[in-house]
Amino acid sequence: MMKSRTSSSLLLVLTAAVFMVIGSGLAMASSLDKWKPNFDPGGAKYKCIVSNVSTPALVGTHAGFEMRDELWKRTNGQIYIDFKPLSILGGEVEVLNMLQMGAIQGMGVSSVASTNLGPRFGIVNLPFLVDSFEKLDKFIANEKLFSHFLNAMDHQGITGLDITGYGHYGWATTEPVRTIADAKKIKFRTAEAAVNQLTYRNWGFNPVAMPWPDVPVALKQGVITGLDHTLAVCYLTKKFEVAKYFTEINYAQGLFIWIFNKAWLASLPDDLRQTFIETVHDVAAENRKKTAVWEAENKVAAQGEGVEFIQLPDAEIDILKEQSKPTYEKYAEEINRLYPGDTYRPDNFLKEVQDFLSE
Repeated sequence: MMKSRTSSSLLLVLTAAVFMVIGSGLAMASSLDKWKPNFDPGGAKYKCIVSNVSTPALVGTHAGFEMRDELWKRTNGQIYIDFKPLSILGGEVEVLNMLQMGAIQGMGVSSVASTNLGPRFGIVNLPFLVDSFEKLDKFIANEKLFSHFLNAMDHQGITGLDITGYGHYGWATTEPVRTIADAKKIKFRTAEAAVNQLTYRNWGFNPVAMPWPDVPVALKQGVITGLDHTLAVCYLTKKFEVAKYFTEINYAQGLFIWIFNKAWLASLPDDLRQTFIETVHDVAAENRKKTAVWEAENKVAAQGEGVEFIQLPDAEIDILKEQSKPTYEKYAEEINRLYPGDTYRPDNFLKEVQDFLSE
């Protein structure tokens, strides 16, 4: 009798779990309905599964669907990008491993997570380096430096092709932060990344590493009183409902690096591979042009809902820049490390980028 009850209970638990998974999958599929392709991808000769953790409501993430549609048009339906945003395939570290093994073909990886397999990518996470749209455009336009940057995961069997973004990083807080002294009173949530943690400690702040899904409850309960993120993300995910202040220090940008399995790219016929690469470049370039406008629109919308935007005095920004130097020193060796596949072999890549962007 006891065995029967145990079996029945186990069956109920398993059945419930199955329905939860199915329900979650259906809800996810439903949320992506408006981004379905207006063509039937069934006849494609080549399929490319591409992952991203974020919502297509972010301009930089929506680039995945733009790549899908443009590539379908340019290849006359020969290549289909099956774009899967919203963490459908899992977290970024997990998906990076899938990409490396060839289980999927591409990924729009956040610059923060990208350092797990390509430490050189971390150069764009350093505070106050590639900290404006203008500097990002300048960096990308330098073919020598940008190609070396994109080669960061070559030794892992992964090729970087281009970048899209989602705005400037600042501080969304529950009380106004007008000075460094104000910031030291805030419990800042940061990404679970060493560079973020070190930067905040060097500034003398109180960083709390926390997975993004845990943020809403933690913010409402006061476990954290500030967020290190972009204003557009804070607005779209309704964080401004609790955190009514945003200090625009613009120390870095939210970036997605579009990376692809090297062996899969090499398996394409020459003409299709060239078309694929050109399409990703063209779409990313057009997508980046939209980011500044999109960020400004989100700022206006947030202001209309009572969010106050604050600028730190220049003298205070200068202090943060000076305090950021140990972060550069800590990661310089990783960023400058060379690998067998590097065709450009600078003595000090980080310094070259610093000097170039300061010209």
